[in-house]
Parts: sequence; C-alpha cells; structure tokens
Amino acid sequence: MVTLPLPMRRLTDVVMGRYAAARVARLECRPAGATQARILSRLVRQARGTRFGVDHDFARIRSTDDYQRRVPLRTYEDFWNDYWRDPFPYLDHVTWPGSIPYFALSSGTTSGTTKYIPVSRQMLASNRKAALTTLSLFLVAHPRTPLFTGRLFFLGGSSDLRALSTETGAGSGVLAGDLSGITVREASPWLRPFTFPPERLALVADWEEKLRLLVEDAVALPITMLSGIPSWLLILFERLFRQTGRERLADIWPSLRLLIHGGTQFEPYRALFRTMVGEGVHFLETYPASEGFVAAEDPRHSLLRLLFDHNLFFEFVPVTDLKSTSPTRHTVANLEVGVPYAVVLTTCAGLWSYVLGDTVCFERRDPPLLRFTGRTSYFLSAFGEHLIGEEVERAVAEASRAVGSSVVDFHVGPLFSAAAGEPGRHRWFVEFAQTICPASLVLFAEALDAALARVNEDYRTHRHGNLAMLPPLVYPVRRGGFAEWMHSRGRLGGQNKVPRMDNSGKTGEELRKIFAAG
Repeated sequence: MVTLPLPMRRLTDVVMGRYAAARVARLECRPAGATQARILSRLVRQARGTRFGVDHDFARIRSTDDYQRRVPLRTYEDFWNDYWRDPFPYLDHVTWPGSIPYFALSSGTTSGTTKYIPVSRQMLASNRKAALTTLSLFLVAHPRTPLFTGRLFFLGGSSDLRALSTETGAGSGVLAGDLSGITVREASPWLRPFTFPPERLALVADWEEKLRLLVEDAVALPITMLSGIPSWLLILFERLFRQTGRERLADIWPSLRLLIHGGTQFEPYRALFRTMVGEGVHFLETYPASEGFVAAEDPRHSLLRLLFDHNLFFEFVPVTDLKSTSPTRHTVANLEVGVPYAVVLTTCAGLWSYVLGDTVCFERRDPPLLRFTGRTSYFLSAFGEHLIGEEVERAVAEASRAVGSSVVDFHVGPLFSAAAGEPGRHRWFVEFAQTICPASLVLFAEALDAALARVNEDYRTHRHGNLAMLPPLVYPVRRGGFAEWMHSRGRLGGQNKVPRMDNSGKTGEELRKIFAAG
C-alpha cells in the first residue's frame, strides 16, 4: 500500500479546500437552464453521425424543443431491443461515437434481470467530476476538515471485471462489472495513496472473503471518510465491532469525519447509524446511478443538489404522465417545485431521453435542490391503495421510532386472500437491529398502519373498517437474514439492494418460505 508523509497529506487538504471553494463558486454562478441547453446541444452535435443520431435526424436539431419532438422517452429494454442487442458488446458508433470500453452491471432490482449500462470515456470523466463536486460541497460547508490526512474508504462491489468476448482484435477489450470496479480500474494513480482498499483487495471477487480482508486491514488505518450503500455498511460495522470488541465506529477510527451514503433512502437508517457511528461524524447523501451521477447533498441546504454541469442532460416527467403517449417533459429551466417527477437522462455514453426509473421532488429551483422519493416501479397498489416508496419509507421510520428499534432492511408486498370476498393485506418482512419481542412487533405493525393512513388518503380509505384491506402482517427477519437471502441469489455486496416493494407478491412468497412458518 502506497504511503505519503503527513506534511504532503496536509498540503493536499489545503489544496483540496481551495479547489472546493473555486468549484462551488463556479457552480453557483452558472445558470442551470442555459448550462443544460449547451450540454444538450454539444451531446447532439457529437452523436449526429451515430446510428441513433441519423435515425433521429440530429443534424437538424437546433433546440431543446427540436430534440424532444424527435427523441421519445425510452427504457433500458427499448435501447437493448432496438439498438444494443444485435451488436453487443461492440457498440461502435451505435448510440455514441466511438467504441464503448465498459459496461456497468446494474442489478435491475425491479425487473430481476441484469442490465448492461454502457460506460464511455466521457462518462468516466463525468463521474470523476461529480465525485470532486460532492467533496467540494462538503468542504465548503465544513472548511478545513482533514480528509486527506487519512484514508478514504470506498466500500464497493467486486472490482473484478470480466471480458465480454474471447475474440482478439477490435472490441476484444470490452469489460463488464460493478461500476465500483470500473472506477478502481480507471482511478488516477495520484489518488491511490489516499484511498482504501488497495487494488489487491478491491479485486477479490467473493464478497464474504473480501469483507473479512477489508476489516483486517482497515482497523489499523486512519480512516477519515467512509462511503457505501447503507445496508452493506451495516454489515461492515458489525464485522468491525466483532473484530475489535468496540461498539462505535468513532472508537475504532477516531479520525473519521465523513460518511457518504447513497443508493437508497436513508431515513430508516439514520438513528441506527448515529448510534453505531458516534458523534462528530457528518453524514452526506449522494445520488449516483450506473447511468450517471445525478445529485449530491449540499450540506448548507440539507438537500440533494442537481449536478447540472457534468455532461448529462436532465428531463423531468410528472409521474402521472409517464405512461401517457405524449408525456409532459420539463427541464431544469421550467420544472415545478413540489411535483413528483420521473428522472429522464441523456448522457455522454449514448443514453437519449432514458427513463432512469427513479422519482424525485424539487424543493427549490435556484439552486436546483431535490429529494429522492423512490422508484417508478416501486409502488404498492394491489388493492387500490396507491402507496409510493417515499410514503412507505417514512412510515417505517415512524414505526421503528415507536418501538425503539431501528430497521436494517425490509420488504413489503400484497398477501392476496385465498377466500372469495375476504380482504387482502400487506405482508411485511422486517429485519430489526435489535431483537424485538412479540408485543413490540404488534406495536410496530400498528404504528406502521397508522403512519401509512396519515400520509396516504387511498390507504386510509381502504383500511377503514377492514372492508377493503386487513391490518398489515409483519414477520421479523433474523439479523443478517436479508444478506443471506441476497447471497443465495448471487447479489451480495456492491450496488445490489434488497427490493423493498413488489406489487405482485412473488418476492413476499419467496421470503415467507425462508423467514415465516406459515
């Protein structure tokens, strides 16, 4: 592992602090709408000679309106079927000029199928810029925080990339794997003395073995920053506590100052994280996706800030319009505050008006500040209750406070009645941080039911008098149970997340066989 003397590390902190101040100042003086329009124009100009550009007459596009008239919204399946499947993995000049060197594997938690997301050289540069902007926003809010005097710990998935073809010659170097693995492979050499894990550990493919080795090496290091998906960070915490006999992360790493989380809603985890991490450590939310880095928290506002100058073009479609044949397509220049939007991306890797599958709600337009509210496919309306992810997450957070036990992870889906005319109900599988007694489990279910009725009128109507829906049924999941289940599906670690909602009830039935007696 490469080491640097402390004076050089302190100098790096000073230089990064100055960079952060300049970076955020530039971000704040740029008008978001005009910047986005320039980015779209540049992307269209670069790709006008590709197959996609010719099909959609990019040469005649002069404005955002022109673009939206010529390019309809598309899903991953649309791109795969119409453009990528036949030439895969050699997407040379198909939807983006030149060749695509990498594909990020996305777990496809809503569909259950693996997605191959193209990652171009330009996208790698966009992601690097987004990472620096994230740190800049934090350092402007908390100046002189010593991050580079220690190690920045990135808990990612396997960095072991696989070749998509055994052929030699042009295109034979196309690689696929977790986005964190691609990032490790392309990381600048000057970053290596500041980051953890080193390449020898990052390349370990088996998640359990990798976690064991990470813990063994990390306990002796001055970790100043930690980053990862909350559910996998909790597993890391437990292994660290078991290894050291300590009960707080701050006691293991006294120099820890920043914990970056993303990939899922954080509220159900916040209280548990504060207890396990300790005081004096800042939490910072990010909103990355395999398709592109969308937003990062601006601590001065305690909200996510849209990263509008990173070579991505954003559109926002009201969730209610998403299935329409002519959906309304807003940009950062004309979006409305308080409206639930589906995020649509146009990227420097050949995605054009791509429906990301996420939903957000803006709190401000200038600067563009937003909240991540869930997934377009994560909804629950088997009985007409029309629950969205944000409402479910909020109810879980309230119910966990009612019983004094934090929730590690959960899944909810419908349990349909076997008898004609008998109402159905929601079936919950909840992994608690602490052992919960039967009485507390009943209280949790009641608090959950009450919270959902408060935030959603349709749910309240359906639950009234038990006429259309019965009370929720909650099964406790043993500690570590969800991780075991994900491991059995080959989806342990990295960017893989437990699917929290399933409108079909199939996931719930699978979980019932594992975690419930009947």
